[in-house]
Amino acid sequence: MMDNYLASLLTEQVNSRTKEIDCCDTAGILELINAEDRIVPEAVGKEIPRIARAVDLIVSAIRDGGRLFYFGAGTSGRLGVLDASECTPTFGVSHDLIQGHIAGGDTALRNAVEDSEDSEDLGRDEIARLGITAADVVTGIAASGRTPYVLGVVRQAAAVGAKTIGITTNPDSILQREVDICIAPVTGPEALTGSTRMKSGTAQKLVLNMLTTATMIKLGKAYGNRMVDLNATNGKLVDRARRIFRDITGGSEEDAQKYLAAANMRTKLAILMYLSGLEAADAQAALDENADNLRQALSRLGIEAPATNG
Repeated sequence: MMDNYLASLLTEQVNSRTKEIDCCDTAGILELINAEDRIVPEAVGKEIPRIARAVDLIVSAIRDGGRLFYFGAGTSGRLGVLDASECTPTFGVSHDLIQGHIAGGDTALRNAVEDSEDSEDLGRDEIARLGITAADVVTGIAASGRTPYVLGVVRQAAAVGAKTIGITTNPDSILQREVDICIAPVTGPEALTGSTRMKSGTAQKLVLNMLTTATMIKLGKAYGNRMVDLNATNGKLVDRARRIFRDITGGSEEDAQKYLAAANMRTKLAILMYLSGLEAADAQAALDENADNLRQALSRLGIEAPATNG
């Protein structure tokens, strides 16, 4: 039965547009792949209503003390881990707030551990292992929409009361029937039959980018399009923090260095200190009273929100 299900998947069908791709020269191969890739953004765009519902669900959960988890196998799992791991430096959130997990554990990030995805019990066990509760949001990522590990995760997550999201690139999947919200951009047959690391993986990456970026914007982690909560943990990010400070405040490079140092390299806090004249503790209190939202804190203090330059 499962083999029949797999054979019926849209992502497993033969792509009539690329069936002679092996006869092309190098440029021809690349043009065919690029033509298929251009299908992906439109497919993702059609899912925006469901992505928006998922973002609002995640924002509500995080505001109430919950966390966001990604689970997947193979390419899907690696993409979830990638998106989750980049949220800490980009938005200054804890590693625990947004987590990515892959069937087979960290070894599977570099080496294929293909059989681990076939265990629904392994997926179920993840919920207890990670202490997932009704406060959390669990996202299962599976191009096929039927990966046993992912199904085990979302079924057990639902059993403990957690909200569930599914991301797949096949319509009418098993996963869709198991989750609260299913995001399913239909990207069609792959350029290489069944190679879902291609269009399917690209679609998943775009969706994950949208989920976390929109969530963080709604949680006040951006001012305009500037990442005011980034963790300035290396030279590149320190330079970016200084530029963000200058762009928003209009201050000098010397001001940026002075206020960032006084704010322990917390960009948002440094900006509020400069614009309000408050010391670090009072500026932090103002942020705390305004859900850590810089624009809202400025408004409450009677300070006109500056336009961003650049």
